[in-house]
Amino acid sequence: MSVVAITSLSLISRGREEHESERDRERERERERGERGRGEGERGEREREREERGERERRERTKREREGEEESRAREEREKKKAEREREREREKKRERRERGEKERETKREREREGERDERESERERERGERERRESDERET
Repeated sequence: MSVVAITSLSLISRGREEHESERDRERERERERGERGRGEGERGEREREREERGERERRERTKREREGEEESRAREEREKKKAEREREREREKKRERRERGEKERETKREREREGERDERESERERERGERERRESDERET
């Protein structure tokens, strides 16, 4: 399982636990408000509405923060993968340059060997030519 999946599952689990405990606290507050509100009338109602609005805003803010954290982690993961692909691309380029350089050096060595072979062969031909000329000169004399 990937890090992102594990993180997502843990966030979901934590969110569910927070939601359940929040629901329990909300029920307890409602029960207390009901007992308090009976005697307070309209003022208690306004206070309860204000508290509920504050709780909703807090839950929404927490949700946005959690989503922001998830997005941040996902972005970091994408950036890591992108950086790794870039490093791999650079390694591949280096390897190709190294191989190309090796091939070029081998080609150069091969040409040098061919040149040396040609030189030896032409030296032998020159020596043979000189020997034939000397032999021919000796026969003439």
